[in-house]
Amino acid sequence: METLKAKDGAGERRDVIRVGTRKSQLARIQTDSVVEMLKQQFPNAHFEIVAMSTTGDKILDTALSKIGEKSLFTKELENALERNEVDLVVHSLKDLPTTLPLGFTIGAVCKRENPCDAVVFHPKHAGSSLESLPTSSVIGTSSLRRAAQLKRAYPHLEFRDIRGNLNTRLKKLDEQNMFSAIILAAAGLRRMGWESRIGQILSTEECLYAVGQGALAVEVRARDHHILEMVSSLLDPQTVLCCVAERSFMRQLEGGCSVPVAVSSVIHDSQLYLTGAVSSLDGSNYLKETMERCLIFSDEGVERADDDAQHVGITALGVPCKALQSAESLGRDLANLLLSKGAKEILLVARQLNDAR
Repeated sequence: METLKAKDGAGERRDVIRVGTRKSQLARIQTDSVVEMLKQQFPNAHFEIVAMSTTGDKILDTALSKIGEKSLFTKELENALERNEVDLVVHSLKDLPTTLPLGFTIGAVCKRENPCDAVVFHPKHAGSSLESLPTSSVIGTSSLRRAAQLKRAYPHLEFRDIRGNLNTRLKKLDEQNMFSAIILAAAGLRRMGWESRIGQILSTEECLYAVGQGALAVEVRARDHHILEMVSSLLDPQTVLCCVAERSFMRQLEGGCSVPVAVSSVIHDSQLYLTGAVSSLDGSNYLKETMERCLIFSDEGVERADDDAQHVGITALGVPCKALQSAESLGRDLANLLLSKGAKEILLVARQLNDAR
Protein backbone atom coordinates (compact mmCIF):
# COMPACT_ATOMS: atom_id res chain seq x y z
CA MET A 1 0.00 0.00 0.00
CA GLU A 2 1.31 3.44 -0.88
CA THR A 3 2.39 5.53 2.08
CA LEU A 4 -0.28 8.12 2.77
CA LYS A 5 1.14 11.42 3.90
CA ALA A 6 -0.56 14.53 5.23
CA LYS A 7 -0.30 17.90 3.55
CA ASP A 8 0.64 20.96 5.52
CA GLY A 9 -0.74 24.44 4.93
CA ALA A 10 1.63 25.01 2.01
CA GLY A 11 0.57 21.81 0.30
CA GLU A 12 3.83 19.93 1.02
CA ARG A 13 3.51 16.32 2.10
CA ARG A 14 4.79 15.26 5.52
CA ASP A 15 5.84 11.82 6.76
CA VAL A 16 4.29 12.27 10.22
CA ILE A 17 0.54 12.58 10.75
CA ARG A 18 -0.16 14.47 13.96
CA VAL A 19 -3.21 13.50 16.01
CA GLY A 20 -4.69 15.95 18.52
CA THR A 21 -6.31 14.79 21.75
CA ARG A 22 -7.24 15.91 25.25
CA LYS A 23 -4.83 14.92 28.01
CA SER A 24 -7.20 12.86 30.14
CA GLN A 25 -6.61 9.13 30.45
CA LEU A 26 -9.89 8.30 28.72
CA ALA A 27 -9.16 10.69 25.85
CA ARG A 28 -5.72 9.12 25.39
CA ILE A 29 -7.18 5.60 25.40
CA GLN A 30 -9.77 6.63 22.81
CA THR A 31 -7.18 8.35 20.64
CA ASP A 32 -4.80 5.40 20.88
CA SER A 33 -7.60 3.10 19.71
CA VAL A 34 -8.27 5.31 16.67
CA VAL A 35 -4.56 5.48 15.83
CA GLU A 36 -4.29 1.69 16.09
CA MET A 37 -7.18 1.29 13.64
CA LEU A 38 -5.51 3.74 11.25
CA LYS A 39 -2.19 1.86 11.52
CA GLN A 40 -3.97 -1.35 10.53
CA GLN A 41 -5.39 0.35 7.45
CA PHE A 42 -2.21 2.31 6.62
CA PRO A 43 0.78 0.35 8.01
CA ASN A 44 3.35 2.61 6.33
CA ALA A 45 2.02 5.82 7.86
CA HIS A 46 3.59 7.32 10.99
CA PHE A 47 1.51 8.96 13.70
CA GLU A 48 2.39 11.40 16.46
CA ILE A 49 -0.07 12.11 19.27
CA VAL A 50 -0.29 15.72 20.48
CA ALA A 51 -2.10 16.07 23.83
CA MET A 52 -3.47 19.34 25.19
CA SER A 53 -5.83 20.68 27.86
CA THR A 54 -9.19 22.23 26.97
CA THR A 55 -11.40 24.78 28.72
CA GLY A 56 -13.61 22.00 30.07
CA ASP A 57 -10.57 20.26 31.56
CA LYS A 58 -9.40 23.43 33.31
CA ILE A 59 -12.67 24.69 34.86
CA LEU A 60 -13.58 22.08 37.47
CA ASP A 61 -15.45 24.15 40.06
CA THR A 62 -18.45 24.99 37.84
CA ALA A 63 -21.15 22.75 36.38
CA LEU A 64 -20.72 22.19 32.64
CA SER A 65 -24.18 23.60 31.98
CA LYS A 66 -23.24 26.86 33.72
CA ILE A 67 -19.99 27.67 31.91
CA GLY A 68 -21.76 29.01 28.82
CA GLU A 69 -19.17 27.84 26.30
CA LYS A 70 -20.37 25.62 23.44
CA SER A 71 -16.99 24.04 22.66
CA LEU A 72 -15.80 23.25 26.17
CA PHE A 73 -13.79 20.18 25.22
CA THR A 74 -12.99 20.98 21.58
CA LYS A 75 -11.98 24.62 21.07
CA GLU A 76 -8.26 24.31 21.82
CA LEU A 77 -8.02 21.19 19.67
CA GLU A 78 -9.75 22.92 16.77
CA ASN A 79 -7.44 25.92 17.13
CA ALA A 80 -4.47 23.57 16.71
CA LEU A 81 -6.16 22.00 13.68
CA GLU A 82 -6.72 25.45 12.15
CA ARG A 83 -3.05 26.36 12.70
CA ASN A 84 -1.94 23.11 11.01
CA GLU A 85 -0.30 21.99 14.25
CA VAL A 86 -2.27 18.74 14.03
CA ASP A 87 -3.83 16.93 11.06
CA LEU A 88 -6.79 15.30 12.77
CA VAL A 89 -8.43 15.37 16.19
CA VAL A 90 -10.17 12.57 18.09
CA HIS A 91 -13.23 13.55 20.15
CA SER A 92 -16.09 11.95 21.98
CA LEU A 93 -18.83 12.82 19.49
CA LYS A 94 -21.15 14.03 22.26
CA ASP A 95 -18.65 16.86 22.98
CA LEU A 96 -18.90 18.29 19.45
CA PRO A 97 -21.48 21.01 18.71
CA THR A 98 -23.88 20.32 15.85
CA THR A 99 -22.41 23.27 13.93
CA LEU A 100 -18.63 23.12 13.50
CA PRO A 101 -16.32 26.07 12.78
CA LEU A 102 -16.00 26.94 9.09
CA GLY A 103 -13.52 24.71 7.28
CA PHE A 104 -13.82 21.70 9.60
CA THR A 105 -15.73 18.44 9.26
CA ILE A 106 -16.16 15.14 11.07
CA GLY A 107 -14.52 12.71 8.65
CA ALA A 108 -15.33 9.56 10.59
CA VAL A 109 -17.69 8.36 13.26
CA CYS A 110 -16.41 5.01 14.52
CA LYS A 111 -18.57 2.04 15.48
CA ARG A 112 -20.50 2.97 18.57
CA GLU A 113 -19.98 1.48 22.01
CA ASN A 114 -22.97 0.95 24.28
CA PRO A 115 -24.48 4.49 24.34
CA CYS A 116 -26.44 4.04 27.57
CA ASP A 117 -25.71 5.52 30.99
CA ALA A 118 -24.35 3.43 33.84
CA VAL A 119 -24.58 3.65 37.62
CA VAL A 120 -21.45 3.22 39.74
CA PHE A 121 -22.29 2.69 43.40
CA HIS A 122 -20.32 3.58 46.50
CA PRO A 123 -18.74 0.36 47.84
CA LYS A 124 -21.16 0.36 50.79
CA HIS A 125 -24.04 0.11 48.31
CA ALA A 126 -22.53 -2.66 46.18
CA GLY A 127 -25.27 -4.84 44.73
CA SER A 128 -27.86 -2.07 44.99
CA SER A 129 -29.97 -0.44 42.30
CA LEU A 130 -31.21 3.15 42.11
CA GLU A 131 -34.66 1.88 43.07
CA SER A 132 -33.35 0.18 46.23
CA LEU A 133 -31.22 3.06 47.53
CA PRO A 134 -32.47 4.72 50.74
CA THR A 135 -34.59 7.86 50.44
CA SER A 136 -32.54 11.08 50.01
CA SER A 137 -29.48 9.18 48.79
CA VAL A 138 -27.29 11.60 46.82
CA ILE A 139 -26.45 10.76 43.21
CA GLY A 140 -23.65 12.60 41.44
CA THR A 141 -23.97 13.72 37.83
CA SER A 142 -22.81 16.75 35.85
CA SER A 143 -25.59 16.25 33.28
CA LEU A 144 -28.90 18.12 33.32
CA ARG A 145 -30.23 15.46 30.95
CA ARG A 146 -29.52 12.62 33.38
CA ALA A 147 -30.73 14.48 36.45
CA ALA A 148 -34.01 15.59 34.85
CA GLN A 149 -34.95 12.10 33.66
CA LEU A 150 -33.84 10.30 36.81
CA LYS A 151 -35.74 12.71 39.04
CA ARG A 152 -38.86 11.49 37.22
CA ALA A 153 -37.94 7.83 37.49
CA TYR A 154 -36.57 7.94 41.06
CA PRO A 155 -38.18 10.81 42.98
CA HIS A 156 -36.83 9.51 46.30
CA LEU A 157 -33.23 10.37 45.29
CA GLU A 158 -31.31 13.68 45.33
CA PHE A 159 -28.99 14.77 42.51
CA ARG A 160 -25.89 16.96 42.81
CA ASP A 161 -23.20 18.14 40.42
CA ILE A 162 -19.93 16.27 40.28
CA ARG A 163 -17.07 17.39 37.99
CA GLY A 164 -13.71 16.04 36.92
CA ASN A 165 -12.50 13.25 34.65
CA LEU A 166 -13.53 9.64 35.28
CA ASN A 167 -10.62 9.00 37.65
CA THR A 168 -11.49 12.09 39.72
CA ARG A 169 -15.18 11.27 39.92
CA LEU A 170 -14.59 7.69 41.00
CA LYS A 171 -12.13 8.88 43.66
CA LYS A 172 -14.72 11.35 44.99
CA LEU A 173 -17.30 8.56 45.07
CA ASP A 174 -15.08 6.06 46.87
CA GLU A 175 -13.21 8.33 49.29
CA GLN A 176 -15.34 11.35 50.16
CA ASN A 177 -18.53 9.56 51.24
CA MET A 178 -20.62 12.36 49.66
CA PHE A 179 -22.41 10.27 47.04
CA SER A 180 -24.25 6.97 47.15
CA ALA A 181 -23.68 6.56 43.43
CA ILE A 182 -22.63 8.47 40.33
CA ILE A 183 -23.93 8.28 36.76
CA LEU A 184 -21.43 7.93 33.92
CA ALA A 185 -21.45 6.83 30.29
CA ALA A 186 -21.11 3.06 30.05
CA ALA A 187 -18.85 3.48 27.03
CA GLY A 188 -16.23 5.46 28.94
CA LEU A 189 -16.14 2.95 31.78
CA ARG A 190 -15.69 0.07 29.36
CA ARG A 191 -12.92 1.83 27.45
CA MET A 192 -11.10 2.47 30.73
CA GLY A 193 -11.34 -1.21 31.63
CA TRP A 194 -13.63 -0.47 34.59
CA GLU A 195 -16.64 -2.47 33.48
CA SER A 196 -16.56 -4.30 36.83
CA ARG A 197 -17.56 -1.01 38.54
CA ILE A 198 -20.84 -0.85 36.61
CA GLY A 199 -23.61 -1.69 39.06
CA GLN A 200 -26.56 -0.92 36.78
CA ILE A 201 -27.05 -0.07 33.10
CA LEU A 202 -29.91 2.38 32.68
CA SER A 203 -32.43 1.35 30.04
CA THR A 204 -33.70 3.94 27.59
CA GLU A 205 -37.04 3.71 29.39
CA GLU A 206 -35.31 5.07 32.50
CA CYS A 207 -32.89 7.47 30.84
CA LEU A 208 -32.44 8.34 27.18
CA TYR A 209 -28.82 9.07 26.37
CA ALA A 210 -26.94 12.10 25.05
CA VAL A 211 -26.69 12.92 21.36
CA GLY A 212 -23.67 11.05 19.98
CA GLN A 213 -22.92 9.28 23.28
CA GLY A 214 -20.70 6.21 22.93
CA ALA A 215 -19.31 7.19 19.51
CA LEU A 216 -15.84 8.52 18.67
CA ALA A 217 -15.48 11.25 16.05
CA VAL A 218 -12.45 12.19 13.99
CA GLU A 219 -12.43 15.88 13.03
CA VAL A 220 -10.32 17.12 10.11
CA ARG A 221 -9.91 20.13 7.83
CA ALA A 222 -12.66 19.78 5.23
CA ARG A 223 -10.36 20.57 2.29
CA ASP A 224 -7.59 18.20 3.40
CA HIS A 225 -8.79 15.39 1.13
CA HIS A 226 -5.84 13.11 1.87
CA ILE A 227 -6.61 13.01 5.58
CA LEU A 228 -10.38 13.00 5.00
CA GLU A 229 -10.13 9.93 2.78
CA MET A 230 -7.77 8.28 5.24
CA VAL A 231 -10.00 8.65 8.30
CA SER A 232 -13.13 7.72 6.33
CA SER A 233 -11.85 4.13 6.38
CA LEU A 234 -12.88 4.06 10.04
CA LEU A 235 -16.49 5.18 9.73
CA ASP A 236 -19.32 2.83 10.60
CA PRO A 237 -22.31 3.55 8.31
CA GLN A 238 -25.03 2.56 10.79
CA THR A 239 -23.45 4.60 13.59
CA VAL A 240 -23.09 7.57 11.23
CA LEU A 241 -26.75 7.44 10.23
CA CYS A 242 -27.97 7.20 13.82
CA CYS A 243 -25.73 10.08 14.89
CA VAL A 244 -26.74 12.25 11.92
CA ALA A 245 -30.38 11.83 12.98
CA GLU A 246 -29.56 12.60 16.62
CA ARG A 247 -27.45 15.67 15.80
CA SER A 248 -30.10 16.95 13.39
CA PHE A 249 -32.68 16.61 16.16
CA MET A 250 -30.53 18.62 18.57
CA ARG A 251 -29.66 21.29 16.01
CA GLN A 252 -33.31 21.88 15.17
CA LEU A 253 -34.12 22.22 18.87
CA GLU A 254 -31.10 24.48 19.38
CA GLY A 255 -30.20 22.28 22.34
CA GLY A 256 -26.94 21.74 24.19
CA CYS A 257 -25.58 20.88 27.61
CA SER A 258 -27.45 23.83 29.18
CA VAL A 259 -30.83 22.17 28.57
CA PRO A 260 -32.11 18.59 29.05
CA VAL A 261 -32.28 17.03 25.55
CA ALA A 262 -32.07 13.25 25.18
CA VAL A 263 -32.27 10.63 22.44
CA SER A 264 -32.04 7.00 21.47
CA SER A 265 -31.77 5.54 17.99
CA VAL A 266 -31.60 2.14 16.32
CA ILE A 267 -31.61 0.75 12.79
CA HIS A 268 -33.61 -2.42 12.15
CA ASP A 269 -34.42 -3.87 8.72
CA SER A 270 -33.43 -0.62 6.97
CA GLN A 271 -35.72 1.39 9.25
CA LEU A 272 -34.17 4.10 11.43
CA TYR A 273 -36.07 4.63 14.67
CA LEU A 274 -35.34 7.84 16.58
CA THR A 275 -36.71 8.71 20.01
CA GLY A 276 -36.20 12.21 21.34
CA ALA A 277 -37.16 13.98 24.53
CA VAL A 278 -36.95 17.40 26.17
CA SER A 279 -37.53 18.10 29.83
CA SER A 280 -37.74 20.76 32.46
CA LEU A 281 -34.86 20.77 34.97
CA ASP A 282 -36.91 18.95 37.59
CA GLY A 283 -38.42 16.51 35.11
CA SER A 284 -41.99 17.65 35.76
CA ASN A 285 -42.52 18.81 32.16
CA TYR A 286 -41.45 16.07 29.79
CA LEU A 287 -42.08 15.53 26.09
CA LYS A 288 -41.03 12.33 24.36
CA GLU A 289 -41.83 11.05 20.86
CA THR A 290 -40.58 8.40 18.44
CA MET A 291 -40.47 8.57 14.64
CA GLU A 292 -39.10 6.23 11.99
CA ARG A 293 -37.77 6.57 8.47
CA CYS A 294 -36.92 4.05 5.76
CA LEU A 295 -33.26 4.20 4.68
CA ILE A 296 -32.16 3.51 1.11
CA PHE A 297 -28.79 1.71 1.09
CA SER A 298 -28.04 1.67 -2.64
CA ASP A 299 -24.49 2.35 -3.88
CA GLU A 300 -25.91 4.88 -6.30
CA GLY A 301 -25.17 8.43 -5.18
CA VAL A 302 -22.71 7.95 -2.31
CA GLU A 303 -21.00 10.87 -0.64
CA ARG A 304 -17.59 11.69 -2.15
CA ALA A 305 -14.56 13.73 -1.16
CA ASP A 306 -15.24 16.36 -3.83
CA ASP A 307 -18.75 16.98 -2.50
CA ASP A 308 -19.32 19.97 -0.22
CA ALA A 309 -22.27 18.32 1.51
CA GLN A 310 -22.07 17.95 5.26
CA HIS A 311 -24.76 16.43 7.38
CA VAL A 312 -24.80 18.27 10.73
CA GLY A 313 -21.03 18.55 10.53
CA ILE A 314 -20.36 15.01 9.28
CA THR A 315 -18.83 14.07 5.92
CA ALA A 316 -19.55 10.37 5.43
CA LEU A 317 -17.60 9.25 2.35
CA GLY A 318 -19.08 6.17 0.70
CA VAL A 319 -22.39 6.30 2.59
CA PRO A 320 -25.48 6.58 0.35
CA CYS A 321 -26.57 10.21 0.07
CA LYS A 322 -30.27 9.32 0.22
CA ALA A 323 -29.79 7.44 3.48
CA LEU A 324 -27.92 10.42 4.98
CA GLN A 325 -30.62 12.83 3.82
CA SER A 326 -33.34 10.59 5.29
CA ALA A 327 -31.54 10.42 8.64
CA GLU A 328 -31.07 14.19 8.74
CA SER A 329 -34.69 14.90 7.83
CA LEU A 330 -35.88 12.41 10.46
CA GLY A 331 -34.06 14.37 13.18
CA ARG A 332 -35.55 17.66 11.97
CA ASP A 333 -39.05 16.24 11.71
CA LEU A 334 -38.95 14.74 15.20
CA ALA A 335 -37.70 18.03 16.65
CA ASN A 336 -40.45 19.93 14.85
CA LEU A 337 -43.03 17.52 16.26
CA LEU A 338 -41.82 18.22 19.80
CA LEU A 339 -41.68 21.96 19.10
CA SER A 340 -45.30 21.83 17.98
CA LYS A 341 -46.17 20.29 21.34
CA GLY A 342 -44.44 22.95 23.43
CA ALA A 343 -40.76 21.94 23.51
CA LYS A 344 -39.56 25.48 22.84
CA GLU A 345 -41.21 26.81 25.99
CA ILE A 346 -39.91 23.92 28.11
CA LEU A 347 -36.34 24.47 26.90
CA LEU A 348 -36.58 28.26 27.27
CA VAL A 349 -37.63 27.96 30.91
CA ALA A 350 -34.99 25.28 31.55
CA ARG A 351 -32.27 27.50 30.11
CA GLN A 352 -33.42 30.51 32.14
CA LEU A 353 -33.59 28.52 35.38
CA ASN A 354 -30.18 27.00 34.73
CA ASP A 355 -28.67 30.44 34.11
CA ALA A 356 -30.21 31.71 37.36
CA ARG A 357 -28.90 28.86 39.52
